[in-house]
Amino acid sequence: MTTPPEPPDQPTEPHVLPGVRASDAEREQVVQALSEHATTGRLTLAELEERIGLAYRSVTRDDLARLTADLPGSSALEQVAADGPVVRRDSAGRRSATKWIVAFMGGTEKRGRWRAAERINAVAVMGGHDIDLRHAELDSDETTIIAITIMGGMDIYVPDTIDVEVGGFSLMGGTGERGSRRPARAGAPQIKILAYNVMGGIDVWRLPEETKDMPLKQAKKRAKRAE
Repeated sequence: MTTPPEPPDQPTEPHVLPGVRASDAEREQVVQALSEHATTGRLTLAELEERIGLAYRSVTRDDLARLTADLPGSSALEQVAADGPVVRRDSAGRRSATKWIVAFMGGTEKRGRWRAAERINAVAVMGGHDIDLRHAELDSDETTIIAITIMGGMDIYVPDTIDVEVGGFSLMGGTGERGSRRPARAGAPQIKILAYNVMGGIDVWRLPEETKDMPLKQAKKRAKRAE
């Protein structure tokens, strides 16, 4: 009795994810679009950073589309925006931008959802400030804070995914950079802090991304462990 030949091995079908694969250029276009929406008040800094992280981890175009599904269309989805800061002047209907934060023999706290102008002047004379930028709205993707203390103190808090540049000088005082040493995320907005102290001090805290919804006291403890 003749044994029938065995059927040839069937090739294994590759596992293909649904949807068209996204390219690096398309991820960058979505990141630019998200940055534009952050500068019009539709996204806070924390929301922007969360979506940027998801954009860079997206596999398909469908994944990217979900990140902007609740936002109006943007030309940045069609072409990469030109180099340079993105500044929005169409501020009708938005909360007023904060340009000055002043304390004299007292203290102030700036936290939660607030609108940060392209340039902020923060002055503390025999007083202090807590300036929390985690949930702030930005008017520009390049924000400058001029921080001045005279016999006072100031703490400025930013997510560690943000590009932070610290400069300035001190006379009988000092400026410290505390918290996470994690590199800033590619494409993140930039915050420049120019710190000037006269018998005072300023600490710039880079808070880990996972602390974005924590109270400041708890977030600072987590930041210290990341140093």
